[in-house]
Amino acid sequence: MPSIVPINSHDPHSHSTGVIKFTNCLLVKGNNLVKEDLWISSLSGKILNGQEILYGARTAPDSIIDLDGRILAPGLIDVQLNGAYGFDFSVIPEDGTVSYGKGVRRVNRNLIRTGVTSYLPTLTSQRPEVYQQALPFLGPPSSVRDPTYGSESLGAHCEGPFINPNKNGIHNVSVLRTAPNGLTDLATCYGATYLQTPSPIKLLTLAPELPGALSCVESLTSLGITVSIGHSDASYEEAKLGIKSGATMITHLFNAMKPLHHRNPGIFGLLGTTSSSIRTKPYFGIIADGIHLHPTSIKIAWNAHPEGLILVTDAMRLAGMPDGTYDWTNGSRIIKKGALLTLEENGKIAGSSIKLIECVTNFLNWTGASVPEALKAVTETPAKMLGLQDVKGTLKEGADADLVVLNMQDTGVGQDKKLVVDQVWKFGEKVFERE
Repeated sequence: MPSIVPINSHDPHSHSTGVIKFTNCLLVKGNNLVKEDLWISSLSGKILNGQEILYGARTAPDSIIDLDGRILAPGLIDVQLNGAYGFDFSVIPEDGTVSYGKGVRRVNRNLIRTGVTSYLPTLTSQRPEVYQQALPFLGPPSSVRDPTYGSESLGAHCEGPFINPNKNGIHNVSVLRTAPNGLTDLATCYGATYLQTPSPIKLLTLAPELPGALSCVESLTSLGITVSIGHSDASYEEAKLGIKSGATMITHLFNAMKPLHHRNPGIFGLLGTTSSSIRTKPYFGIIADGIHLHPTSIKIAWNAHPEGLILVTDAMRLAGMPDGTYDWTNGSRIIKKGALLTLEENGKIAGSSIKLIECVTNFLNWTGASVPEALKAVTETPAKMLGLQDVKGTLKEGADADLVVLNMQDTGVGQDKKLVVDQVWKFGEKVFERE
């Protein structure tokens, strides 16, 4: 465990500056691990300019934390979390929204212990009343910056119901919709109140080939909502039109979409060479749990567009729960066996129960990526996708002091390594330490 040296504890005239200095650590900077100190403030919850503190303000830190050569990275960001610890963001409990709010807070308190300091609570395809009751609890906090709350929502991810019934995955076909009237149909579903700026919705997954979908993409992006292509049977040409209209993300690439074909590469083709109609390749989510995708498929996607890869868990409420058979939202039952979740009636994959740091470890070992490259897929890249690159997913001055201390361990299997979360810091305060 790291040693913490209080600086002013014996000086009766000293006053707390809230300044903390991490030393003897490897910082994730770009594609490198750099041996450098990091300064933060527990008062502002922000990352500080160490040189300015030392030589400009001449302020001594309240404490110096020696990390014994371990990795210090930005807090992890999961942009697709359906639930965890027995709670499902898409289910309003029988006793109403009070219990729903308690469930969200339970997820936040537990999730942060895994190194995920911020995330997008994800709502699958549901009836309108579910969205309209849930969304008030899932938007980003307007001004509250309390580390004791745990992991922080950056806004909701609405994954449906404007998706293709031929690629529904485990989404209930009976609640799926189209939007021939554009944004009006979306407002009827999600609630007009929640399609105004600022919206509690941060990311919205839809199928671009559906009636009215392209006009919805343009309207949503004008509201500051990021649009992702997913659960879609789109051809390459249809997917291109989605990007041209303003979509910038692909939801869980390869899963619930037309497979790659040599004469029509489908949605995957968007990772190919840019053209006049696609000046910027989209970001894309990858579930690296060893179940949803073959490791080689992940490596192919990463090689095609490394700057766009975002690791997601797609975890649902059984994450963190014991193995067994559980009821699910649409009357089905799900069998949990380790990380594998399947529908009892047909054996379909039913989401995931993996932790995000485990996805990072898998990605490292499967692709040969460096540690900074792997961590970028859960920090810098998702932050950029959400337009939050100056606030989250970075160690630069002025960003939120959301941090993870990581220990690199040998697995005992060949050259494989394993990243372990030793500490988590939220808004400049330590909220978790591994025993």
